Amino acid sequence: MESIAKEIRIKTLECIASIGQGHIGGSLSIVDVLTVLYFKHMHVDPKKPYMMGRDRLVVSKGHAGPAVYATLCQKGYIPYDELLTLNRIHTKLPSHCDMNKTPGIDMTTGSLGQGLSCAVGMALASKLAKDGAYIYCIVGDGESQEGQIWEASMYAAQKKLSNLIVFLDNNGMQIDDYTKNINSLIDPAKKWESFGFYVQEIIGNSTIEIDSAIQKAKAQKDKPSMIILDTIKGKGISFIETVGVSNHSMPITKEQLDKALEELK
Repeated sequence: MESIAKEIRIKTLECIASIGQGHIGGSLSIVDVLTVLYFKHMHVDPKKPYMMGRDRLVVSKGHAGPAVYATLCQKGYIPYDELLTLNRIHTKLPSHCDMNKTPGIDMTTGSLGQGLSCAVGMALASKLAKDGAYIYCIVGDGESQEGQIWEASMYAAQKKLSNLIVFLDNNGMQIDDYTKNINSLIDPAKKWESFGFYVQEIIGNSTIEIDSAIQKAKAQKDKPSMIILDTIKGKGISFIETVGVSNHSMPITKEQLDKALEELK
């Protein structure tokens, strides 16, 4: 898993560097969970991206699209050359995830707060269809200031959607500042527990801990799950990590790309 995650980080950097700027911080912070999902847990087939009964992933923090595209490329959904067309005219890879453009994207996202509602709907539909699918959703900590997140959470617990596994990318930053300075979640574990979720909090950039947490979540039969990922925004590249809030969206020059790739060797 660590080796695959490194390759996905490389592809994420190359994807963003192909256009010179992008949402690098929040992309790199979720690489590890994407790796474990697509290469260990998710029942999907790149040759049949729309097959019935497949597991689904809704990346509600849709600006992390480059990391998702890099993962889909690593998995075989899209060719590498296409990865280098991010946000260009006629591209299949817009900066935010779009299910109508990109094979393997299960829900169009980017309007923060809405993705979890979509995932809840998918999980309920899967329960009704009895197809055995798991629905995964990644939300941001800044995004969790949106009221719709909590409306969706209430309904997921009400319907006992044990096939819904949500991840909180708890990196402590959002576009303007640190979340604690804007509208802190204070204690997200207690919040989601009070909303009826089975909650785990782990080191969010550890593939081992992510794998274990998903297994425990799947063992739950009457509650949706929340896995709080305590992550580092920009994880894996020292100069991206250290700029803090500024890495939400930042330029990546050829020289910076070379430096980042050297760190990942």
